[in-house]
Amino acid sequence: MADKARTSPAAAASAGAAAPAAAIALDNIDRAILRLLARDATVPLAIMAKEVGLSATPCWKRIKRMEEAGVIQGRVVALSPERLGYPVSVFVSIETADHSDGWIARFAEVVATMPEIVGAWRMSGDVDYLLHVMAPDIPSYDAFYRRLIAAVPLRNVSSRFAMERMKSGPPPI
Repeated sequence: MADKARTSPAAAASAGAAAPAAAIALDNIDRAILRLLARDATVPLAIMAKEVGLSATPCWKRIKRMEEAGVIQGRVVALSPERLGYPVSVFVSIETADHSDGWIARFAEVVATMPEIVGAWRMSGDVDYLLHVMAPDIPSYDAFYRRLIAAVPLRNVSSRFAMERMKSGPPPI
């Protein structure tokens, strides 16, 4: 189940420009279950069911339905980057002059193989891609940067170092 939570950029690139999946209908109880799971996925089923006003079996069936529909993509643990030795968070804007299928596939492969990249988005507007990179220090980020620019031709790379994480959370459900 956790594998679904992180679709690789290579898989996303090979999937083409498929239309996004339609949102499924969720009622207030579904949303309450999702808020509880997003806050703490280890909440026992009995406690969760009681908090949303259901018995355990109907609550479990709702969770399974939302998993099967892809609403719940996995259950993960929130980790502290700082406590794990990754206090440097960098947002990297990438511009490319090449938008061919071959370049996109190669870039997706590069992104998938670099563990420092913890988030990657294809963008509209003045930049083509936005990467979220975590590193233990500035020299480590510089080594990452050098590997990145050597791996695939890029027109412009701009790095912005985060000073403070002000908010992080699940979608507004």
